[in-house]
Amino acid sequence: MKRKKIYAIICGILAACFYAINVPFSKRIMAHVTPTIMAGLLYLGAGVGVGLLYLIYGRRKDKSPSLSKEDLPYTLLMIVLDIVAPILLMLGVKTASAANATLLGNFEIVATTLIAIMLFGEKVSGKLWWAIAIITMSSIVLSFEGTESFQFSRGSILVLGATLCWGLENNCTRRISAKSSYQIVTIKGLCCGVGSLILGYLVGEQLPGVTFIAKAMMLGFVAYGLSIFLYVRAQRTLGAGKTSACYAVAPFIGTFLAFLINDETINKAYLGGLGLMIVGTILVVWDTMTTGEIKYNTKEYGGII
Repeated sequence: MKRKKIYAIICGILAACFYAINVPFSKRIMAHVTPTIMAGLLYLGAGVGVGLLYLIYGRRKDKSPSLSKEDLPYTLLMIVLDIVAPILLMLGVKTASAANATLLGNFEIVATTLIAIMLFGEKVSGKLWWAIAIITMSSIVLSFEGTESFQFSRGSILVLGATLCWGLENNCTRRISAKSSYQIVTIKGLCCGVGSLILGYLVGEQLPGVTFIAKAMMLGFVAYGLSIFLYVRAQRTLGAGKTSACYAVAPFIGTFLAFLINDETINKAYLGGLGLMIVGTILVVWDTMTTGEIKYNTKEYGGII
């Protein structure tokens, strides 16, 4: 069990590392690509890339069961949420700084954990409750445009909306995580990608040139495809809340890239939010390492473990 848990934590951390490149590089590509089309290309890249991996490698190695009719409600909800969430994120990234958007993405941990507790019966420790409170405070600090106006930044609110959608989506994915990771990511990527592209066309957005399509899809394969694949593998052992906790490393990698790639500056609000986020992250990782595997109320929630 210890080796299984360590493997799951490694998968979760690697998933976070792959996802961390999303916002900084998306910020640059979006100078030439509209938000809804960008979200569609990212997911399409994930679906196509992981689908090809399955054909080349996974078909011989993957022994996990396929999705069944009983998984349909969670699969459909997962797809809908995964269409809405990246669109909100790309709209937020368009107006917010990449550094702030990256750090605010850590609120997904809070959303995932609270939804797991309230809807799916996960149990959390006192340390994780403290972490939730601190990360929430950090997100509030980063959402304000300034202490004089006390108005929320539109871009920050959109990013927070994306994290709420992903928090619910993470719990839906947890319910089907025992099934084929290749199948889950391929279905999610292709359906969400096509859905977002159709939505973008309906609102009048245009496809960019071939070069930017290729760049966006390559980014999607790594930041969404490989990340989601490893995330699903981690969820099998750790549950939704604890796997999201592993994503706590993503903002620090993403923030470093934002300063390195996009030449963004550091302000006092950002430093204050970063300090709180570090404290919350330490508590989350500590809780993940020192407590056991997530157990569910099997009588009430269908015996998923």
